[in-house]
Amino acid sequence: MKVKRLFYLGISCCLLGFIPVTLAEFIRAKEPKISTNMHIDVNALCRVSKSTQAYLTQHQDDKFAVHSGDNLAPDVTLKRVQETLAFMCLPANKSQMNNSEFLKQKFDFYRWIPDKKQADFLASKSTNDVKTRLLTNIPKDKIFLTKYYTKLLNASSVRTEKFNQALYALPHDEHGLTLEAADLIKHKLTRFKYTRQDVIKGVLLDKELAKPLIWLTEAALHDVLLQGTGVVKVDGTIRYFNVHRNNGIVYDYGIGKTEQARYWYFAEVPNVLGYGKTLDSKIAIETDVAFAGNVKALGLGKLFLINYKAEGAIQGKLGILADQGGAFDNNLFQLDWLKGSYYGWKDYYQANKQLPDYASAWLLLKK
Repeated sequence: MKVKRLFYLGISCCLLGFIPVTLAEFIRAKEPKISTNMHIDVNALCRVSKSTQAYLTQHQDDKFAVHSGDNLAPDVTLKRVQETLAFMCLPANKSQMNNSEFLKQKFDFYRWIPDKKQADFLASKSTNDVKTRLLTNIPKDKIFLTKYYTKLLNASSVRTEKFNQALYALPHDEHGLTLEAADLIKHKLTRFKYTRQDVIKGVLLDKELAKPLIWLTEAALHDVLLQGTGVVKVDGTIRYFNVHRNNGIVYDYGIGKTEQARYWYFAEVPNVLGYGKTLDSKIAIETDVAFAGNVKALGLGKLFLINYKAEGAIQGKLGILADQGGAFDNNLFQLDWLKGSYYGWKDYYQANKQLPDYASAWLLLKK
């Protein structure tokens, strides 16, 4: 998630030779000072809530994501998270989710104090002046609020001179294999043999190792590999594509997107998807009411309220932690906010340039 995923903070403790001890805190706030200026699509919030609830209920074996959180606070439990998601969708409550007084009456608030030590450490390692500035300047009581969007793309159903890079489905030798079964024989599988650069040069096409789903420009391919989701106009029809499985190479924080060796294989899906252990279990997410973050540490399904200053006023927004990304490994100073679909930075920026880089954030749980 990324220059929007603003400056995509792909972090690997192994690559950096550093195993951090998080200094993030979630502190109970009895009288939270939150904005009364809230304009939330409560129906969209409820749809994401229900999709997330379904995942928590049906995939309790996913210990990576389905848990209360990594020592967030003593009274933060998975049961309370599930109750919170259900509560906000009750007809009598849904219409009140824009009411700040209702929120204070019905929810416990836990102020998120970011892990400044880890952010400062990453800032010291960065060779990008903007990244260094943004990480260094995270306030002690606000999180780093990046934004991401699904990439709007033009594509072709056939290879052309312009659209000459394929978005590939899972290689043929992996069809029918679960993720667990594939991991047992990864040394034999096509997916783990080739880098992004190998694929761009044509190795899959030349050896007919995988099916091209659609054809893109090379620049668009790099973009959709970074974003993870493509909203694609193919011969005049809008279609959706989502990452499926990757080649096992981690995202390298120190290099740009075109140099990354990591490569994702894709699948066509019915809508924009967030977290899920398997493609068919992924959570359906929607603009403005979904966050990506450190699912491993925070636990899936947390409801967050963010406050930020824009257009001269403090505004409040609610969203659910329903997505993740390589940017959030060992990262408890950042949330990534889904802001819709755009062709690129220019149209994204025009629509969202008023949004700040930092925001106050609270975890909310039903009382």
